[in-house]
Amino acid sequence: MSTHAPVEGRHVAGVVVGLTAALTVVLTAFAWPASQLEPRGVPLALVGPPGAGDQVAAALAGSTAPEAFEVTPAESRDAAVTAIAAREAYGAIVISPAGTEMLVASAAGPAVAQMLTGMAEQMAATAGTVPVVTDVVPLPSADPRGVVFGAGAFPLVVGGIAVGLVLALRVPGRTRQLVTGAGVAVASGLALAAVQQLWLEALAGSYWANAGVYALAIGAMAAVVAGMHHVLGVPGLGLAAATILLLGNPLSAITSAPELLPDGWSTLGQLLPPGAAGSALRSTAYFDGTAATAPLLVLAAWLAVGVALAALPSRQSADRRTASRPGRMLEMHQPA
Repeated sequence: MSTHAPVEGRHVAGVVVGLTAALTVVLTAFAWPASQLEPRGVPLALVGPPGAGDQVAAALAGSTAPEAFEVTPAESRDAAVTAIAAREAYGAIVISPAGTEMLVASAAGPAVAQMLTGMAEQMAATAGTVPVVTDVVPLPSADPRGVVFGAGAFPLVVGGIAVGLVLALRVPGRTRQLVTGAGVAVASGLALAAVQQLWLEALAGSYWANAGVYALAIGAMAAVVAGMHHVLGVPGLGLAAATILLLGNPLSAITSAPELLPDGWSTLGQLLPPGAAGSALRSTAYFDGTAATAPLLVLAAWLAVGVALAALPSRQSADRRTASRPGRMLEMHQPA
């Protein structure tokens, strides 16, 4: 009797289970963070007379979850605008005898700006007044909702991983990989910034600074992918790609804001290359580089890790040393 059918059946079942599990993991990785988006300690400035804080707290309690906002008093409207420009607050509520004004910054996060706008409309409806909303740090007119900015996130991540795969599998030698990787990162950074800023006009600020962020992000992701392959072989490729793509991309908050993700996950997202790249690019493009230091250091750290991994003994070298040992050679030549 043939035993091929049961073996093939088990193989098919294994493939079905494995691919189903993989697809489930991918869907969960991308869909779960999106399902958990809500304000969690979003920094908000408040300008108003004594007692205004209680009034705002009551209004927020009726429209949002507890501790959704972290309200900090500001001395004046100008001080609130300064806090927003310094990325210390996403917006501000300004209460004056003339009425209530909501300051937002769509460049800091369109999702938060939209949320604050809706809150202003609700507060105005309760008071029987007309909502006044001012965008003090707007997005470029060519991308007023940040759609183009957000759309560039996934290609950046996939591109960084792809560069790492090519370096690992097609470029021999550590020095050649480093030189090639650096060249590709710089050229890609210049090209991506040109598309987003010079053509689509979705970015503002310094073209060179934006290109530098793109280059550093691509270099960091590529270096880690290639470095993990150098040390662990093919499993290293999978581990690095999964970390960057399945964890880093969904938790990057590029299309929302880190304060909208669950605690802990938001911090992790900013410590991974996609989240750090998005935050750094938002700072250089719309806020003159304010608050870009921390995410740039994160990217630099990932780049350093990748380079350090490339300096370690390779998986292939270890396998060759093991195979060359006398005992191993005798064992390999022993009859079955």
